[in-house]
Amino acid sequence: MSGINKVILVGHLGKDPEVRHLDGGVTVASFPLATSETYNKDGKRIEQTEWHNIVLWRGLAEVASKYLQKGKLVYIEGKLRTRSFEDKERIKKYVTEIVAENFTILGRKSDFEPTPASTEHATPKSETDYIDGPAGDLPF
Repeated sequence: MSGINKVILVGHLGKDPEVRHLDGGVTVASFPLATSETYNKDGKRIEQTEWHNIVLWRGLAEVASKYLQKGKLVYIEGKLRTRSFEDKERIKKYVTEIVAENFTILGRKSDFEPTPASTEHATPKSETDYIDGPAGDLPF
């Protein structure tokens, strides 16, 4: 029996996607995503925010670079991935990320317009139909 690795998040981008172009023309984009939940404790309303590292590959990264920016609300589907790397002091570090398989922009109609930095005029989509996977591990 095989396992299931599925993550669904709805949250706000903590910053604009960081886009990199790797050898072979592979594009990767990453950004932090904030999700919040509210609960009551001792009669006080408390909000707890979690930060998630989101990684998008190839065509999905290209779409994200055009339409996503800090503050936008998005629905993301993907899978958890934990990888390790050595820092400058050669200490092994671990990072857990969500590798996005698709996303949907949520919010006002203006949220579906390309970001001002975009030079191409693509037809906005509320949901992408790109499915990508990692080409390998990246030490970022």
